Amino acid sequence: MKSLKELIDTGNTGWKLVQRWMKEATNSYEVLTRDPKRADEELLRAQITTKSPMGAIIHQTGGILIDGGWLRILGSGSPKLNRGIMEWNKGKSFVKEGEKGGFLLIADDVLGGYFAINAGALGDAIGQVYYFAQDTLEWESLECGYSDFIFWALKGDVAKFYETFKWKGWNDDVKSLNGNQVFSFYPFLWTDEVRDFRKVDRKSVAIDENYHFTMEFAGGR
Repeated sequence: MKSLKELIDTGNTGWKLVQRWMKEATNSYEVLTRDPKRADEELLRAQITTKSPMGAIIHQTGGILIDGGWLRILGSGSPKLNRGIMEWNKGKSFVKEGEKGGFLLIADDVLGGYFAINAGALGDAIGQVYYFAQDTLEWESLECGYSDFIFWALKGDVAKFYETFKWKGWNDDVKSLNGNQVFSFYPFLWTDEVRDFRKVDRKSVAIDENYHFTMEFAGGR
């Protein structure tokens, strides 16, 4: 394992690049305040240098909220998004500390959609970001890496990506959630009964509950 001193690069930091993207952002975003001790711990667990945008986001932020919190990019954890990236991945992409899993969860949305970097478990495109959608229960490559994904979240057409899944008043509903919650829908979004999204019932549930339920259901199909 690399030490914290080896992982933190104060000169050639990826944070400068992320900040430049933020200045150019066309989507609303909120950088969540980090806890320095927690940030150090998460970076050590991730073993990713701050020269990279991922390492920089882990160490410099508690996470980043996009579009009023509709999309959440994981950092080191904060009161609004109380999940550090490695803390969240434990029990999902890996079991024991130090293990290299077949993917790494990096972000999620209020629909219960999950973004992950593929390390072999999700498909053939190693290193690309995949998205697990609630309406398909399948992982699909977004054909981009982590840096391009962050750039897209800040400056890309996020509205178009989600246009069929936003309802009237969604802004206020999203504000009612915390970063450890998502919406659960009934009928389930993957069923044939969902023809008009505006008529689907929804309630807030713990994201951990949603993740395990949908992954188990998808695995049994």
